[in-house]
Amino acid sequence: MKTIHILYLAVFGLFIGGCSSQKSRKESFSVSTNQETPANLNVLKNHIETIIKDKKATVGVAVILNGKDTLAINNTEKYPMMSVYKFHQALAVCDYLEKKNIPLTTLLHLDKKFFKPDTYSPLRDKYPQGDLDLSLGELLTYTLQLSDNIACDILFDYIGGVNVVDEYIHSLGIKEVSITTTEDEMHQDMEDCYENWSTPLAAASLLEIFTTNDSLRNEFTDFVKRTMIECQTGKDRLVAPLSENGIIIGHKTGTSDKNSRGEYIGTNDIGFVTLPDGTRYTIAVFVKNSQEEMDANAKIIADISAAVYQFVCQKLPASSSEKKLSLTNKTGNNEN
Repeated sequence: MKTIHILYLAVFGLFIGGCSSQKSRKESFSVSTNQETPANLNVLKNHIETIIKDKKATVGVAVILNGKDTLAINNTEKYPMMSVYKFHQALAVCDYLEKKNIPLTTLLHLDKKFFKPDTYSPLRDKYPQGDLDLSLGELLTYTLQLSDNIACDILFDYIGGVNVVDEYIHSLGIKEVSITTTEDEMHQDMEDCYENWSTPLAAASLLEIFTTNDSLRNEFTDFVKRTMIECQTGKDRLVAPLSENGIIIGHKTGTSDKNSRGEYIGTNDIGFVTLPDGTRYTIAVFVKNSQEEMDANAKIIADISAAVYQFVCQKLPASSSEKKLSLTNKTGNNEN
């Protein structure tokens, strides 16, 4: 069993739990290094600790609540992103298209050389011969909704390589991330999967910037947001417990094969969530080097997603120690 380390970061002040009608604010995003646990996050902290306690995996979690309080668990680890990095790529593609004034309807000719036989690709399955024209918007849809590996490498080639994506994400202030290898390179050498890594907080922070920063808002990023909301992969992960009418979730999954030790390298999901009353949060869950079965890895992510949702809506029961603390605080206030 892996040792679990808990880290909490307070950002912009305390979050008041519950599904309030508070609107999100557009402001520059920064992360405090304050490691003191905000008292109002203890319930969520304890619940997530219980979920991951005996799992034969390293589980990393980050949540940013209404752009304010931030919770990070196992954030010092580097997690292989797998196809989660297609979100990062999409943002770099958007930046490239906007700067060069290239519309999403622009057609690319897809050379047969990209159509590798032994990789996950609904695009190749539909067009096994290659040598066709598809729009940039269609390629982004393949990568974000269906997590297509061939479409991903075509887009890397189009904008100038993985380093373009890496440099762009760093330019947004997200430093704890590295993107150095293509999907094909990861397929050729499984150890390369560990070269494309992120911390959970870096992933949640990037989602926060994406959803709140007005300077990134344009027709391209709006397209990415809509496409992520229509994501068709990982319905047993972050999305699973969020079936209430009116909840909006956009997300990107990542899934690996097993490494030489027989462990699943990475089972991941990151996303942005808006509840019917306007309450919002971003969340990233990474499950690394797991000896659990794949459905168990997905359930870890779904259970954490449920815990966060229940906390935000004040549905998580307080532990006996927290109830005692609450009573003590009330007594102290009466004496003053």
